[in-house]
Amino acid sequence: MSSLTASPAAPAELVAAQRSPGYWQSVGTRLLADKVAMSAGFVVLLLLGLAVFGPWLAPADPYQSSMLSRLKPIGTDGYPLGTDELGRDMLSRLIVGARLSLFMGLTPVLFAFVIGSAIGILAGYAGGWVNTAIMRTIDVFYAFPSVLLAIALSGALGAGIFNSLLSLTIVFVPQIARVAEAVTAQAKGRDYVEAARASGANAFTIVRVHVLGNVLGPIFVYATSLIAVSLILASGLSFLGLGVKPPEPEWGLMLNTLRTAIYVQPWVAALPGLMIFITSIAFNLLSDGLRSAMDNKS
Repeated sequence: MSSLTASPAAPAELVAAQRSPGYWQSVGTRLLADKVAMSAGFVVLLLLGLAVFGPWLAPADPYQSSMLSRLKPIGTDGYPLGTDELGRDMLSRLIVGARLSLFMGLTPVLFAFVIGSAIGILAGYAGGWVNTAIMRTIDVFYAFPSVLLAIALSGALGAGIFNSLLSLTIVFVPQIARVAEAVTAQAKGRDYVEAARASGANAFTIVRVHVLGNVLGPIFVYATSLIAVSLILASGLSFLGLGVKPPEPEWGLMLNTLRTAIYVQPWVAALPGLMIFITSIAFNLLSDGLRSAMDNKS
């Protein structure tokens, strides 16, 4: 009789279990509830929109110069944000410059995420002398401050977009590799990994099925926090003449060319720096919100 009365509850429990949200659905719910992260995400989407559609949104040719219109103040008729030292429209150059600036900020982190994750996961899972050899080599690059290492590599390779991207990628690979090695070594000792190993699964299957899904999330969150740093470093290289070359519109290069005008039109000269500041803050806040959303304990 007791079994007959208990049986109707089983389907109800099964339905409740099926309706319970999964991990990524819970992450999405928590992220959507974070107003600060959503505001930062909106700013990031707006900047990405400028990067994609900038050439069509710009009100004027960002390369067209006019010495008669140089260093116009903000609010001048025909130039809402003034002009630069060569009379080029600042609004157009800021809009079009979002493409190259974000490209220089996102691309090194993307490549470093792929390369650093592979190196760190290999070192963390293999252990032993493999881990020692890889991580001691990583520590050589990690010992240098990011700014000095980026400047040294760019100076050795020469100015240019490709060399800047390569330099920044080399700077971020050790940082991501250390995080990947740590989370992989932690996941390696989990019971489900030991059970898979005891069942006869090979190392490649264990990493692909049981390890990757548990370590890529934390690595990705850490990588997103490096986007703001990458943007600032890329702008700094361009400011020093080691990155993007004139006359391309890029926020760091624009800061460099406008530095002599800071006493004449300080507000115009500060506009590229303001764009860098807003972009870096937006990516940092979005990364913090994503980290909080992925934390089950919170």
